[in-house]
Amino acid sequence: MTSPILQIENLTVSYRQGKRWLDAVRDVTLSLAAGEVCGLVGESGSGKSTLALSIMNYLSENGAVRAGSIRLRGRELTTLSPAEMRPIWQEELRLIPQNPLASLNPSLRIGEQIAESLDPTLSKDEIQERMVELLARVHLADPQRILNSYPHQLSGGQQQRILIAMALSGEPALLVMDEPTTNLDVTTEAAILQLIRELIAQSQTAVLYVTHSMGVVAQLCNRVAVLYAGELVEEAPVQTLFQRPLHPYTRTLLDSVPRMGYNKADVQLQPIPGQIPELGNLPPACIFEPRCPLAIERCARERPALEMALPERRVRCHRWQEMLAGAMDSSQPAAQPLAATAAAEPEIVLDVTNLQKEYSLDRNPLQALMGRPAQKVQAVNGIDLQIRRTQTLGLVGESGSGKSTAARCIVGLIARDGGDIHLLEFALPPALAQRDRHTLRHLQMVLQSPDEALNPYLSVGAALRRPLMRLAGLSRGEADQQVARLLALVKLSPTYADRMPDQLSGGEKQRVAIARAFASQPDLLLLDESVSGLDVSVQAAILNLLNELQQEQGSAYLFISHDLAVVSYLADEIAVIYLGQLMEVGRTNQLLAPPYHPYTEALLSAVPVPDPAAKRQPILLEGEVPSLINLPSGCPFHTRCHRRPLLPDPDICMRETPPWRTNDEGNRIYCHIPLEQLRDVQHPRAQQEA
Repeated sequence: MTSPILQIENLTVSYRQGKRWLDAVRDVTLSLAAGEVCGLVGESGSGKSTLALSIMNYLSENGAVRAGSIRLRGRELTTLSPAEMRPIWQEELRLIPQNPLASLNPSLRIGEQIAESLDPTLSKDEIQERMVELLARVHLADPQRILNSYPHQLSGGQQQRILIAMALSGEPALLVMDEPTTNLDVTTEAAILQLIRELIAQSQTAVLYVTHSMGVVAQLCNRVAVLYAGELVEEAPVQTLFQRPLHPYTRTLLDSVPRMGYNKADVQLQPIPGQIPELGNLPPACIFEPRCPLAIERCARERPALEMALPERRVRCHRWQEMLAGAMDSSQPAAQPLAATAAAEPEIVLDVTNLQKEYSLDRNPLQALMGRPAQKVQAVNGIDLQIRRTQTLGLVGESGSGKSTAARCIVGLIARDGGDIHLLEFALPPALAQRDRHTLRHLQMVLQSPDEALNPYLSVGAALRRPLMRLAGLSRGEADQQVARLLALVKLSPTYADRMPDQLSGGEKQRVAIARAFASQPDLLLLDESVSGLDVSVQAAILNLLNELQQEQGSAYLFISHDLAVVSYLADEIAVIYLGQLMEVGRTNQLLAPPYHPYTEALLSAVPVPDPAAKRQPILLEGEVPSLINLPSGCPFHTRCHRRPLLPDPDICMRETPPWRTNDEGNRIYCHIPLEQLRDVQHPRAQQEA
């Protein structure tokens, strides 16, 4: 048998806290073969990043490997100094982090940064040739422009490709990838995942892929290792793990994932009750026992061993035989009945007509001196939206499509340049400063990061009292009484009122942010990527909470996300936006079935499905999103459309603005292609595979 590329044995990694050591990773044994992709999954706090940094021998100053071994191609890494690790980092072991922009030096051009990762003995011409080869390998066109650019001049997908190119510059034996596509939209993520597959096939590099996306794991990985609270609780080939998990924690992780085609009216997500334990207060026996639906008395007094349950399958659970026999088979519980709705359509809460927003780019001093006019960027161009009470409109599209700009125009954080916005019977002025408190109380927003939304110097109670007093007009005593009600509304105990934000988990912070948004009992709530940074279990709990609050409070939601599975679960209607214009609008169940707008079809095909058997080939859109400074004529999507060549006159997409076509179900599609062709014709890539 071929020796493994990476071999980890009985690894324990600890962090010093004061005078004691806390074990963040305990007794982990894992190996990777050449060309193998192993997915490392688990909630935040499970030890995934600690394990990854241990492999890189790059722990923080208060971290240390306290026991065990890490060998790369047979060489022990834990005893090496940074100077001894440097040639290994150069040639054999590379890390691709989550945030590419934070990992690139903003003051150096891309070419300079790639050159630093190459063999310093190469000549200038050889370095230039090698850099062009690397950019071609990661499918980046116009290499000279890329090499001369600064990081901020590139898109997120281009930045991530640059990091992959740098990581591959030494033909590494092992790539450690820490959430490399989490912040990317689905089309860019699909392109990056396809690139990773190609590169692994070419070089036989082993990959440890750290992620919380079960869909990415299902579509990319050969094997899965599940971490919980620092312990390896299950390891199996990807197909068998998804078909029949043997640990209750793995089962509950899979149950938390929203899936395409499942809607809140049909299925209720099942979050994991409780929280991951703190390192200083771990359960004495089975670490999952306090949250496990199958826990018995033995689980509380005896720590299970990691045993070889089946060939190629290891599990740490006293009851894995019962899991194998079918315990916890109900992977998606039935939805609880929603509140009855009247036969008549609910009233319109938000009505947006012909929304326009244009930005002027700053001129440099020379351009200003020469009297050149500032360049204009049309970020939002003629959007019409309607949302009714107790309903959710999902707004989806790639990064830079105008989603967040439209939301900020509605809220008033930026002033629109044209169009009308009505909230109930109120005509909303463009700027927030022009809106009175009576208007403000009807419209609230929940941002992506609760860390940025909550004041770190205010307690939870103080944060909730503020909108109650300023917007709802309550006295201090009345507001104090309502704080407990708001905390109960988001399933938190009254004791949380005395806590500071840094004493809360990510999910708890987001619950507080949602409670604050509901303090003034708004009619409309805007949620901008508000669950995208959460673990799947916490995300499931927040989505269930939003559903319950909507039914209880009667609010309307505008839900913005690049995660189409989440949007399809929560939304009653979906609007698809591209380059500031709507491409398709319709009821969720109808929009997920043909006819699709070609852009919608590409977005849906790129969603990673949490099912290894569903090996779909995504539609990889050619090229980058066009610049907003110089928008394409005719149909804005024509420069990347995979269906345009199928038209008798493809140039019509360049010459003429598309018509809005309405199908029998009322979905509206902005496209020159007739609905019959959009319904029946497969895209060229699918035809080639058929």
